[in-house]
Amino acid sequence: MKKFDFLSLIFAGFLLVLSFSVVKAQDEMPPVAPNKQTERERRPNLLAELGLTQNQRQQLRRINIEKRPLVRNAQQRLREANRNLDHAIYADNVNETEIQARLKDVQTMQAELIKIRFTNELAVRRILTVEQLSKFRALREQFAQRTENNQDQPRQRRMQNLRQRFKLRQNQMRPND
Repeated sequence: MKKFDFLSLIFAGFLLVLSFSVVKAQDEMPPVAPNKQTERERRPNLLAELGLTQNQRQQLRRINIEKRPLVRNAQQRLREANRNLDHAIYADNVNETEIQARLKDVQTMQAELIKIRFTNELAVRRILTVEQLSKFRALREQFAQRTENNQDQPRQRRMQNLRQRFKLRQNQMRPND
C-alpha cells in the first residue's frame, strides 16, 4: 500500500510539473517566422507570366549556367577584398596607404560584380520580345512597390510582439487584487 501511495505521489508530481510547463508554453509568444508560402506568393513567377517559349527558356538556362560561376567567383573575391580591408583598418599599426589600396580593391570587385549582373540582365533582355519586355517591366514595378510597402512590416510585427510580451509580463507581475 505504501509503495502504491509513493508511486501515486511521484505520478502526481510528474503531472503537476508537466501541466506547469504546458501553461508556461501557452503564455509565451511564439517567434514570428516569415511564412514561406506568402513570400512565394509575393514573387511573380516570371517564366509562367511572361509566356516564354521553350527556346527562350533554354537560352535563359544557358545564360544562367554560363554566368553562375562568374558571379560566384566575383562574390568570393569581393568578400576577400572586404576581409582584407577590415584587416587593414583594424591592424595594430594603421597604414593609410594600405587602407586606400584595400578600399580600391573592394571598389574594383564591386564594380566587377555589378558589371557581370548587368551584362546578365542585358542578355536576358535581348531574349524577350517587345510584349514580354513590357509585361516584365510592369511585373517588376509591381514587385518593387509590394517590396517597398512590406519593408516596414517585419519591424512593425517585432514591435507589436514586444509590446504584447511586455503587457503579459506587466500583468503577470501585478499583485492580485
